[in-house]
Parts: sequence; structure tokens; C-alpha cells
Amino acid sequence: MGDMNAPTAPMAVGEVARLTGVTVRTLHHYDALGLLRLSGRSDAGYRLYSSADVARLGRVVALRRMRIALRDIPGLLDADPATLRAALLRRRDELRAEARGMEATVRLITRALEEDDMTTPATREDLAEIFGDGFDDAQAEAAARWGRTRAWQESQRRTAAYTRADWEAIKAEADANVAAFLDAMTAGTPPEGPAAMRAAEDHRAHVDRRFFACDHALQRNLADLYDSDPRYAVAYDGTHPGLSAYVTAAMRANAARATG
Repeated sequence: MGDMNAPTAPMAVGEVARLTGVTVRTLHHYDALGLLRLSGRSDAGYRLYSSADVARLGRVVALRRMRIALRDIPGLLDADPATLRAALLRRRDELRAEARGMEATVRLITRALEEDDMTTPATREDLAEIFGDGFDDAQAEAAARWGRTRAWQESQRRTAAYTRADWEAIKAEADANVAAFLDAMTAGTPPEGPAAMRAAEDHRAHVDRRFFACDHALQRNLADLYDSDPRYAVAYDGTHPGLSAYVTAAMRANAARATG
């Protein structure tokens, strides 16, 4: 990461702000957080930045441009190359997943702008177009198996008024979630790793927000359901064998983390 073409003579905070494009207020904030270790002060008591200070600031600025949280930056500034590379690979995967989600959202907004009526509940034809021709059969089978449960009844109540745009948003969220699990798995992250459990928590929150109340205890039960129903393995594995088992292991790990 760059060194901001750091000069050799000590610089005052205003000069550093002009050189780097970082505001004086932000520089003071970085100082307060301990991100910079200033070399000294002038006779008048003003902060002075050495060439090493400015070079370190350059690394801070580069990491912030990657949208890395301030709390995570101290551990990366002096990290060895392998640790830094691993952190940047994780951040790249996170940003790719976010980008896919944003692209899906843009498509949904575009579709909504083209719709004449955004309040009409989705039709069976809409759902078949969004989820595929087998959607009706899957719904009928699920109703026969789970229709008497409280979760199914709550889901039916919530989704009865969902519009086509709502279902497209749900599909986009689900696709982005599967992609996040796949990214974590292909990166070699174990199911109990941060990226996998983050995807598992997003999955739980998606179910809770869109369909029925889903706490972490129920998430563990969902993992058992996924393992017992071959349809889930078919849906998740596809061209990526092992993904369904990875997903359920991450769900259980996330539930265990939350419930102890």
C-alpha cells in the first residue's frame, strides 16, 4: 500500500491534510484511536508528522478506501504479509457478495419503476416465473407436511399480501445468501468460521424477516430439517457438491454460538 510520497521533513497537521486529502478532524480522530504514533511536536506544541507517520497514514487511508472498519485496521497495519493478504481476500469476497446484492436491488427498483401497480399480491404465474415451474408442487408438498405447524401458518399469513416485487426481493436475498455460503466454502473457511456463520446468521434473519419468527434454537431445527429432506440437498448442491452439508453445519455453529 502507498506511502503518500512522504517527505523527509516533519509536517504539521494542516500540511498532512492537504497532502493526503484527509481532513484535520479525521487526522485528530486517527490520533485519538492510536492509529498513528506521532514522532513529536513543534516548539509551539503542534503535532508533527514524520515521513514514517505519513507513510503509515497512507496505509490507513488505503484500508479505509477498501471499507475496512476502523476497529480492524490497527491489527492490519503491522501484520505480516500472509495475515494482511488473508484479510484482503476476505474483504474482497465480502464486497463481491455486497455487489451482487446491490445489482439485484437495482434490478428490483428498475422493475418496480416499470410496474403500474405495486400493491397487487403476486399471482401463481408470477411465482412460477420467479422460482420455476415446480414451485406449485413444492408448495403443495410443504403444505401437506407442515400445514398444521405454527411456523407454516405464520408464513402463509405474512406472504399472502406479498407482491411480485416482494418475491423478487426475497429471491434476490436468497440467491445472495447462497452465494455467500459458496464463497466461504470455496475459500476454505470452515463452517464455524466467521464468514460462514455470518452467512448463516443472514439466512436466519432472512427467514425471520420474511416468513416466520426464527430464533437460534429454531435455526438449529431448520438445519436438522434440511439434512432430513433430500430436496434441500438437491437445491443447495447443484454443481457444488457438499454445499448443503456446509450450510447446515454453519447454521448449527451459528445457533450454538448464540445459545451456548
